[in-house]
Amino acid sequence: MTKNVNSNDVQPNSTVYPKQSLDWLTRLIAFDTVSRHSNLALIEDVKAYCEQLGLTVDLTFNDAKTKANLFVTVPAGKNADIVNNGLVLSGHTDVVPVDGQDWASDPFIATIRGDKLYGRGSCDMKGFIACALSLLPQAVQLSNSGQLRRPLHLALSFDEEVGCLGAPLILADLKARGITPDYCIVGEPTNMAMVVAHKGISIYRCRVHGKSAHSSLTAQGVNAISYASRLVGYVDELAETLSARDDGDTLFTVPYSTLSVGTIQGGTATNIVPNLCEFTFDYRNLPHMTQDDILEPIQIKVAELTAQMQARAPETGIELLQEVSVPAMTDNDSAELQLLIAALTGDDERQKVAYATEGGQFTNAGIPTIICGPGSIEQAHKADEYVELSEMTRCDAFLQKLLDSCTIK
Repeated sequence: MTKNVNSNDVQPNSTVYPKQSLDWLTRLIAFDTVSRHSNLALIEDVKAYCEQLGLTVDLTFNDAKTKANLFVTVPAGKNADIVNNGLVLSGHTDVVPVDGQDWASDPFIATIRGDKLYGRGSCDMKGFIACALSLLPQAVQLSNSGQLRRPLHLALSFDEEVGCLGAPLILADLKARGITPDYCIVGEPTNMAMVVAHKGISIYRCRVHGKSAHSSLTAQGVNAISYASRLVGYVDELAETLSARDDGDTLFTVPYSTLSVGTIQGGTATNIVPNLCEFTFDYRNLPHMTQDDILEPIQIKVAELTAQMQARAPETGIELLQEVSVPAMTDNDSAELQLLIAALTGDDERQKVAYATEGGQFTNAGIPTIICGPGSIEQAHKADEYVELSEMTRCDAFLQKLLDSCTIK
């Protein structure tokens, strides 16, 4: 059976807000928040909902004011005035594009077929946000009655999919306001399993500037492709060195840090010595390693090759530019949080993953963090992205238990 949900309370910008997580998810999917677009319509909708509940909302914007993060706190204490410490539920509002994908239904209209809800962002990661939003009224009621013993925070970010650009602004704002949450749960899709660590990601672009000449006069030129290939070869050698280190972590599918060349472009014609070659590579580091582990040796190699090039033509050289930097998420300080999550889920298994999230930015800010959310990462970014209805039910139950753990009995 196929079902599109079109009731009034799931339509964007309706002042009648959903009560159930599935209805919230339907409403959220209807906002086209592909990263190249603004997310302000969704953020303003959630802001109005929170204000309707009597909450004070803080927004932080990108430079162009076209995108915003949202941070809201359900305060705790007998006087409902405690906003420090507490637990953050974190999710990103942006989704990846649908261009060129063959969808069986409109990706921005939530569609239930069988036991799955389809739509862009259904698992990555509007499903978790929907569950968190449906929990807020109950949290507010507990706060108003003085029964909430620790604050509950909700953090919604922009541009996670293009480099985790929004979350640092949230964290900087919290630091400026003197708010230090005790814990954070990032609701990326994990099939509700507990992920305690992930690798970091650094992406670099290397531009090799040579000197053109006719291919019959190669001595008059400096071949950008040839020098780029030497650097690519060195990156591959360094990757082999990383794989042979004895400090790996077997909880990761690939238990060592990886280094990989992804794209390369250069040259205009076979009979022209190329004056430009560009390539990109990415480094996925284990949490205990840093960018310097590969950056310093690569910079030394760049300096060596540049000296050789400039000995032939001083205007040549190599640029090394960093395009993306997302820190690894560590499990160094999250033991207490892990015990809490294990008790609430009844599952003591810990997982570590190669993909990156905003979790690393939270742990870098000193906030112990785990990742746990509905849906499978296998469905993320694909055509006909979906979340199983049972996963939403599990997430609702998990967040309810989490709220109960913050409640004065």
